[in-house]
Amino acid sequence: MLSKYIFRMMVLVAMTTAIYSCTPELVTKTEDVSMPDQFSEDLDTTNVAQMNWKEYFADPYLVALIDTALSNNQELNIMLQEMIISGNEVMARKGEYLPSVGLGAGGGVEKVGHYTRDGAVEANTDIAPGKEFPEPLGEMGVGAYATWEIDIWKKLRNAKKSAYRRYLSSVDGKNFMVTQLIAEIASSYYELLALDNELAIVEQNIEIQSNALEIVKLQKQAARVTELAVRRFEAQVLNTKGLQYGIRQEIIETENKINFLVGRYPQPVERNPETFASFRPKSVQTGIPSQLLQMRPDIREAEMQLAASKLDVKVAKARFYPSLAITAGVGFQAFNPEYFVKSPESLAYSVLGDLTAPLLNRKAIKAQYYNANAQQVQAVYNYEQTILNAYIEVANMVSKIGNLEQRYNLKAEQVEVLNQSVEISNYLFTNTRADYMEVLLTQREALDARFELLETKMQQMHAWINIYQALGGGWNQYRE
Repeated sequence: MLSKYIFRMMVLVAMTTAIYSCTPELVTKTEDVSMPDQFSEDLDTTNVAQMNWKEYFADPYLVALIDTALSNNQELNIMLQEMIISGNEVMARKGEYLPSVGLGAGGGVEKVGHYTRDGAVEANTDIAPGKEFPEPLGEMGVGAYATWEIDIWKKLRNAKKSAYRRYLSSVDGKNFMVTQLIAEIASSYYELLALDNELAIVEQNIEIQSNALEIVKLQKQAARVTELAVRRFEAQVLNTKGLQYGIRQEIIETENKINFLVGRYPQPVERNPETFASFRPKSVQTGIPSQLLQMRPDIREAEMQLAASKLDVKVAKARFYPSLAITAGVGFQAFNPEYFVKSPESLAYSVLGDLTAPLLNRKAIKAQYYNANAQQVQAVYNYEQTILNAYIEVANMVSKIGNLEQRYNLKAEQVEVLNQSVEISNYLFTNTRADYMEVLLTQREALDARFELLETKMQQMHAWINIYQALGGGWNQYRE
């Protein structure tokens, strides 16, 4: 008996050694997470991404919109269900390397031929004095059974760890969506305020141009200008009036974009348009680039995907090795109810060890192994690309904020000069010292400049919002 056991162990060791020696070796790639030491000359580690989004976006109307969206946004809620699915996958993987235990019961009837082995056994077996086997022969059984695959090579445990890393990846994927959602609502909200201010500028210009038109009409009556001047001023007024309807349509569409993100049907969005003109973006502290590895949810998501893919390679490699499964059962079995619970005669039990090793399907296992390794290399490149993209996003926003500030200051000076030019041109025209075309051209330039000033302010707001998102702000204060 001992010699048989030793022989079997020797066979197992030989099989394992042979299979291990035939396992293909693959070229792996190690991720490179090196980054520049700074975004600018400042090495301060203070990072606005650590600020609560309710402090960063202090407008109470905007805060209320974001709060509602974090509860009602359908896409975010879909992502939360993906998290639940990933968590259930971890539970399933964990159950694979634990013993499986169940209860079973069954019954049946069988009639065998007399001149067969089973028939001969029945004919020559006494079960009790004066009794014989019933014909046909019934059989009933009830008992417990268990199966367990011994996780020798950690294949099942690594699969469970891989599923857990993917669950963590789904959590970070949800966090990344939160940062995007907050930024998108904030951008749309400030765009709405800019449109409100744009509409107010148009209405102010309509009033100015209408007053100029009345002056021109009076001058025509005094034969100081021709009908051409009246028509040109009238056309200018009509053109400016037409602009307001395009802006109003943009306001409706922007409101409905916000309503969609908030998860509600179209309705007016509460806001105070006057806050846009007086608002000045706060100075942004970017910290140091290495903080992105912890603050950016998309980087953390890529990191977890990489960790899972490395474990997948180990799982795929373990498929080359023999697997050992143990099956056991215990219960009662009899052909007659009166013997069913009679012990030990009706007691039945079994223990079976099953050792298997792949031989004919090794090409399929190799293909799975190669694919797992290729996916791991893909995950490395994706991780590195995500880090690079995060750094470039922040670097671009840092530069953009500085350049837009300079542009806004110059544009504000231009608007001030053109506003003075409008007053001067109107005065000169009233005193017949300027041509009406000069007045029209000055008014148009002033209107365009005010629109450009608003557009520059809007770009500043976008950059201020986007750098908060690029640094990874918003998600760490969110709780589903």
